[in-house]
Amino acid sequence: MPMTDFLFTSESVSEGHPDKVSDQISDAILDAILTQDPKSRVA
Repeated sequence: MPMTDFLFTSESVSEGHPDKVSDQISDAILDAILTQDPKSRVA
């Protein structure tokens, strides 16, 4: 694929959608882990 061609994809979900709730939970867990140990690794 030449550099001028690209594939663009996106997803949109409404507020309260389980994906958004899961993202908020995982973000909160990550923030808590990094607060306790800034050098921690997560995947």
